[in-house]
Amino acid sequence: MASMANVLGLIFANMHEQNLPELTKARAMASVPFGSKYRLVDFPLSSMVNSGITQVGIITKQNYYSLMNHLGMGSEWDLARKTGGLHILTPYGREGTGMYRGRLEALSGAAEFIRESNAEYVIMSDSNFVANMDLRPVIDFHEESGADITCVYGKVVYTAERATHQTVLCVNNDNVVYDVLSHPDMSGEMNVALNIYVMRRRFLEDIIRESECRAQYSFETDILQHKLHEYKIMGYKYDGYFEIIDSLKTYYKATMDMMKREIRREVFALDTPIYTKVRDVAPAKYGIDCVVKGSLIADGCIIEGTVENCVLFRGVKVGKGAVVKNSILLQNTVIEEKASFIDAITDKDVTLTKNRTITGSADYPIFVNKGATV
Repeated sequence: MASMANVLGLIFANMHEQNLPELTKARAMASVPFGSKYRLVDFPLSSMVNSGITQVGIITKQNYYSLMNHLGMGSEWDLARKTGGLHILTPYGREGTGMYRGRLEALSGAAEFIRESNAEYVIMSDSNFVANMDLRPVIDFHEESGADITCVYGKVVYTAERATHQTVLCVNNDNVVYDVLSHPDMSGEMNVALNIYVMRRRFLEDIIRESECRAQYSFETDILQHKLHEYKIMGYKYDGYFEIIDSLKTYYKATMDMMKREIRREVFALDTPIYTKVRDVAPAKYGIDCVVKGSLIADGCIIEGTVENCVLFRGVKVGKGAVVKNSILLQNTVIEEKASFIDAITDKDVTLTKNRTITGSADYPIFVNKGATV
């Protein structure tokens, strides 16, 4: 059994942002708020920490100020350490590198950090999914199978619209990946890559050096597809709950999934908690005539109207006579008196004025931009 102390964790903060432009215009994908007080980066980072990984690098590209503010020194994840700990890896951190086009170029920019880690294994993860995953079995599987690369995947039923945002793996009964499909136009049951990959550190360093010489930048195309029959690539099936955030619709769906008790208990398990930045804010305040049902309410909220099946982030205010249903309200949103907000999402600092009504649908939730007044 591999020692998790010899595993380096790498999290890509800016991958797949083109799929969620509404929420990533001014923030990294890793910084996207989720579940009333969390950020998407909290899920892969907490999974690594709960699995015993004590050295993690966050590879950034742009719009990473709020991410740095959220992560700080890594204290909330017990990563404020003299040895190992949390490291923010910004672009231009190495001579000859800069704004990367793909995962390989991002790894090239972090090559010195990877080498100096002296880890035996490296586990890489994106930050566009919601899951609480024990990564120890993944490392054990990789070691026992003798794989060059282990890809974590989940079996799902997707429409063609969703599949075109994914990497799909074809895996045989021996867990060998025999084909890799990039953004296929297909529907039905499929093995969707969660973009979590395990390799030995020295093997990854060889890949980085070769990709630099060949000006390659796409890990999925240049490695998984083009080297499929040269390397031993194995698939590890993850059977727990997960949701890949690849559109505003799936962001809405994943958030509404948290209203389901069994899913919420799995994702926010007591024995493997999801850690996040702690803030000293007053508890939520509920007015005498308010009605709140089936919702996640963060601290600092003031509720005087009706809130049903919603997720409210810190500092949200719902006025008297206002109705909010099936919606996601990010930090400091204000719903004034007698306004209605149904099947919709706000970014931060939005104000819906008195008597106004915004109504969307579960399939097409309406989104209100940061700082807007309607």
